[in-house]
Amino acid sequence: MEPKPVTGRFAPSPSGRMHLGNLWSCLLAWLAARSTGGGMVLRLEDLDPDRCRQEYCDQVMRDLEWLGLDWDGQPVYQSRRFDLYAQAFHTLEEQGLLYPCYCTRAQRLAASAPHRSDGVQVYDGRCRSLTAAELEELGRIRRPAWRVRVPQVEIQFEDRLQGPCRENLAWDCGDFILRRSDGVYAYQLAVVVDDGAMGVTQVVRGSDLLSSTPRQLWLQEKLGLPHPEYGHVPLLLSPDGRRLAKRDRDLELGMLQERYSAPELVGILAHAAGLIPEPAPISPRQLLPLFSWEKLPRADFSLEL
Repeated sequence: MEPKPVTGRFAPSPSGRMHLGNLWSCLLAWLAARSTGGGMVLRLEDLDPDRCRQEYCDQVMRDLEWLGLDWDGQPVYQSRRFDLYAQAFHTLEEQGLLYPCYCTRAQRLAASAPHRSDGVQVYDGRCRSLTAAELEELGRIRRPAWRVRVPQVEIQFEDRLQGPCRENLAWDCGDFILRRSDGVYAYQLAVVVDDGAMGVTQVVRGSDLLSSTPRQLWLQEKLGLPHPEYGHVPLLLSPDGRRLAKRDRDLELGMLQERYSAPELVGILAHAAGLIPEPAPISPRQLLPLFSWEKLPRADFSLEL
């Protein structure tokens, strides 16, 4: 049976030059969508004005084109969609789900419970029950961030690569921020609004974002949005086992372009994905009939170049 066409997306954060791990996720997201005859949209997640620049956005598009990864329509910039996020924020506010949080970073860490197995701090909700007088006093000192009240509920979903997943929002996540104190909307809200508005039906991204999925599924329910299918691909690690990071210039594309052509680099990634037997030059379009979820690795791995 032919797979049903889906709409996938690239959603890079333009805070620096993409590295090999970013290319890995982009290639697999493109193959997963295009192999079904589906669509592909490009969303530049430039919410943070302190880290994201237009030059990085332009570079992302040049790098994707260099690799042979295309998309449909015009790129979407999150920085130009604040009105949509404000509408969703208001919808949640009308449901009584939001409250202001005046905690500083140090207070947030001190008020968090480090009971997650991965060491992630979970906010304990200390600002949930502030009195009107306390709110007025704190409001004179600083602007608040805004958090969403999460219920004691278990979210379950089936990931294409990671299998059955579940998380208790209250215990494993806690009340999370939807708008920062400077007025910038948080990733969790923006990505949910945009996936719904852009008709995204399949999300393929790195497994480091797996823990975000239960929050996004819950927000989708609260906002009356459909649930995409999720596939979290394993992380590509540096030779010493570290996660790749833009700030470290680990396997950054500019450096890689000095050593490899686009077909050579695609071939290296295709071999790592189990799509070809040896790392030989190949184009993304040549990989389309070879793509299969069953061939992809499930665990994070290092790649020697």
